[in-house]
Amino acid sequence: MSDAWPTELRVSKDRRHLVVGFDDGSSFDLPAEMLRVLSPSAEVQGHGPGQKVTVPGKRNVGIMSMTPTGNYAVRIGFDDMHDTGIFTWTYLRELGEKGQELFAVYEAELKEKGLSRDPAVRPH
Repeated sequence: MSDAWPTELRVSKDRRHLVVGFDDGSSFDLPAEMLRVLSPSAEVQGHGPGQKVTVPGKRNVGIMSMTPTGNYAVRIGFDDMHDTGIFTWTYLRELGEKGQELFAVYEAELKEKGLSRDPAVRPH
């Protein structure tokens, strides 16, 4: 991974994407859903090896807030009230470079577990 420094962090108007630009000229458009389901939080990653959680139903999640954390990361708050993920610049870069591959693994986990990217429909 590179030590590239972010020069831009911009949430799209519809709150469904985060654009991250780095000082080496690279730029990534990261979907909110990907950020949410691959969050570095303990809620998603677990508290130890083998405890990673597959989070379903986040297709329409949006970004509500971004809070700087030191000079190395940003805490992203989502409209499903998840806000414990601290995304380091290195992790955002990794999601930009390998996000499609990581998201494909997530989609395979959903399928394997009989889960969906779509929110559960509650009976009336």
